[in-house]
Amino acid sequence: MAIVESVRKVPLQDPSEEEFCASDLTWTKLGNAEHHDEVALIPYDRVDAFIIGECSNVECPTRFHIERTKKRVIGSLKEYKDDEYLEYRKYWCSFGPENYGEGGGILPSRRHRLNTRNRAARPQSMRGCTCHFVVKRLYARPSLALIIYKERRHVNMSGFVCHGPLDRDAIGPGAKKIPYICNEIQQQTMSMIYLGIPEENILEKHIEGIERYCGSNSKVNSLASQYVHKLGMIIKRSTHELDLDDQASISMWIERNRKSVFFHQDTSESDAFILGIQTEWQLQQMVRFGHRSIVAADSTFGIKRLKYPLFTLVVFDSRQHALPVAWVITRSFAKPDMSKWLKALIDQARSIEPDWKASGFLIDDAASEIDLFREIFGCPVLFSLWRVRRSWLRNIVKKCSNIEVQREIFKRLGTIVYSIWDGSNISLALEQFMMDFVDQTAFMEYFRASWVPKLEMWLSTMRNYPLASQEASGALESYHVKLKAKLFDDSHLGALQRVDWLVHKLTTELHSSYWLDRYADESDSFQNVKEEYIASTSWHRALQIPNSAVTVDDKNHLFAKVVSQKDSSLTHLVWNPGSEFAFCDCLWSMQGNICKHVIKVNMICENLQGCQPSMSFRSFEEALMDLWRKPVDDSFALDLSLAWTQQMLDQVQKLVELNNTDIGTVVNNMPMKWVSKKGRTYTGKRSSTLALPPNNSNSKSLVVHKKNRKRKRLSRLT
Repeated sequence: MAIVESVRKVPLQDPSEEEFCASDLTWTKLGNAEHHDEVALIPYDRVDAFIIGECSNVECPTRFHIERTKKRVIGSLKEYKDDEYLEYRKYWCSFGPENYGEGGGILPSRRHRLNTRNRAARPQSMRGCTCHFVVKRLYARPSLALIIYKERRHVNMSGFVCHGPLDRDAIGPGAKKIPYICNEIQQQTMSMIYLGIPEENILEKHIEGIERYCGSNSKVNSLASQYVHKLGMIIKRSTHELDLDDQASISMWIERNRKSVFFHQDTSESDAFILGIQTEWQLQQMVRFGHRSIVAADSTFGIKRLKYPLFTLVVFDSRQHALPVAWVITRSFAKPDMSKWLKALIDQARSIEPDWKASGFLIDDAASEIDLFREIFGCPVLFSLWRVRRSWLRNIVKKCSNIEVQREIFKRLGTIVYSIWDGSNISLALEQFMMDFVDQTAFMEYFRASWVPKLEMWLSTMRNYPLASQEASGALESYHVKLKAKLFDDSHLGALQRVDWLVHKLTTELHSSYWLDRYADESDSFQNVKEEYIASTSWHRALQIPNSAVTVDDKNHLFAKVVSQKDSSLTHLVWNPGSEFAFCDCLWSMQGNICKHVIKVNMICENLQGCQPSMSFRSFEEALMDLWRKPVDDSFALDLSLAWTQQMLDQVQKLVELNNTDIGTVVNNMPMKWVSKKGRTYTGKRSSTLALPPNNSNSKSLVVHKKNRKRKRLSRLT
């Protein structure tokens, strides 16, 4: 939009509608490069029609009052400019400019009387709205009016919508009559709306939740219907673009959601942009499931497609599903920057649970700052193979057309990875692999460019750190796949380079999805949601396959067959059974994922002779053997090694006992017995047993002494 310097260049507009608003006009920038306003020129007798149209704004219905007025008499100016006024009126939204809302700063009273005929009904309704415009009746052309819009949006000084249907904090005059809605019911309703569940079903569940507190009532049902409809309208009309500028928009979001931001560092010449997000519910889950358990990372998500990559910290819930508890949006993975937000995250968890501590931290990227994770979390670091496995399998299927070649390439790559413990020459094995498949040009170009330069680093990490199980790797991959489906939908491709869009998707749709999953599982409600949640990982889907559906090749264990549970006439073929690099011909596996058939076959192969153990078990075995090999003589090192080994074995034994034995049996076998120091008492009933033995001679005097102390306190008060 070009800037004009004279009112003469502003076109005259006269909309045909009886009432019109700002969106019906074409606005022109009047002024200079340093200072300019958006203006429109209309006939003076159409000003009332414009004001009525602005008051009828669907998103922010309001009324405008005259904040300031000035007048001149024709002939009072000998010299004047084109934009000099004959009459000047400043119109302000009646929800401002004062702010009587929560946290608002009340402005001092005006010194002069205002025309209050069209003011808001009560001062308590004023929310500091900054929407206002100026109407100038031009001195040079009294039949025309120049409208100067200073602020079109109905927002407060912080830039947030402060009234109308889009205001999440709006309170109407009937607020006292609205039934109690706890955070759980509100979050449940919001989650269902975000997930696209029909409004009728949402209202039914919403009323069920309210009736737990106030019973069934037709008035309650009517108000609940209004609440659900309004909340749905707010969510549907909400947008991630709080401002056209992405940086300004995300700053406004941060200002409004301080409780959900555990770390923020703005972009500067020396600092990179970092935004750490953790809602109150996520913090609770981190404390609940991360304490004395495994915390994992899905690192560098969207590094090629998003403006800033996404780093996710997850814990494993009661069903060992990956549950996101913090999101970090940044392009910097330098040690000083990561140290800042990791410490802030730990401090936030320990503000709830001072003794919070992770038992292990699981990484999926060999280039990660492993020492930093070990230092800050104070626990061992484990490594998951899911990312490298997924990358290799996806590109093999994509770049090699022959399925037999696909199987063989994937098996050979698995052989190279498995050889990290047997002392084989990795370089020779890699060279031979590339010679054998030199005709697979597309895949080899990818492998040379993406993996050959860093393969030694990845294999070294696998060799030196404990490897995660297939269950944990499958849970991490399941989260990654769900995140990808939510964010990389075709309808969102135009918004991938905006941070405010990413934050909006994470904190609304994705957060609501995981909240509803956990709620459905723990409350045993929403059976469809619960069933989908339980079956969301390949590990849990594999548990539903009976052993009788799996047949393993008896001779060399080259392949296994798995009968489909949906269609008994369909059989899936799994090559290289027993290995993390097994290849299945099902559709889910051909997309690069760890499928249920591979996991089930590997479960069967654990008990078969001649099948190699899983890499996670082999890694655990190597750790124990390494402790055993270290002391070379009868020295103190031998004692220390034996102590470490015995400590590990005791912990493993206790863990197995807890998983396979009733908890009551475990408690009864403990050497220490819990005793009660005093008898229990119940409200409204006298305790049947005393805390002290009945034959204690001092018990009576002790009770009398307490009564005397009480009487003394009462006498002091009187």
